[in-house]
Amino acid sequence: MRILLINPNSTAEMTASIASEARLAARGNTEIVALNPPDGPAAIQGAADGEAALPGLFALFDKEVATHSHDAVIIACFDDTGLWELRRRARVPVIGIGEAGYLAGSVMGMRFSVVTTLQISVPVLEGNLERYGLAKRCARVRASGVPVLALETDRQASIEAIADTIAAALREDECDSIVLGCAGMAGLADDMSERFGVPVIDGVAAAVGLCETVARGMPSRGRSAMSAV
Repeated sequence: MRILLINPNSTAEMTASIASEARLAARGNTEIVALNPPDGPAAIQGAADGEAALPGLFALFDKEVATHSHDAVIIACFDDTGLWELRRRARVPVIGIGEAGYLAGSVMGMRFSVVTTLQISVPVLEGNLERYGLAKRCARVRASGVPVLALETDRQASIEAIADTIAAALREDECDSIVLGCAGMAGLADDMSERFGVPVIDGVAAAVGLCETVARGMPSRGRSAMSAV
């Protein structure tokens, strides 16, 4: 199986980190091809950045599907940037890491809380939860105050701020699990689960598993083919 993972921001270092975690989550016979646009926002923090990322995201998607075959596509931004438009263009599953994380959180308990980066991202995530019909399963979307790129440049301080926000969610939200609300948080779930004794979900790993499951269940004529409309 071949999965195309697109990071909609233009930070190649983050793409490499996300790809590494995606490969750890994948089955042995799954290939992860990870790409990002060459320009556009360096990080997606809020609706304006998401809108600015769309031209580069769509151009990269159209170029890739014109020249290669994939069994599924992951949009590796927790805002699920461009997800609905790309689903209309593709003949294979297109999975957003936000939606995958929410679905995983929904099966790990009655309610989950989301721990994301900055407050500016919260309305986008809350809107997506409404659109997916999962708002009632989410206790709260919390901002950790950690900028997206700080997850690359100041990792340890970022981890502790995220941990503090998880602790607050578990004290105050009456939630059963935590969903990490940024692709840059990939790789933290296991350590946070061990630290707090509750399921902590990484949207990247959840999206890889969902892609593998859904794509393998598709008829053979619908797999390994994508077409731009």
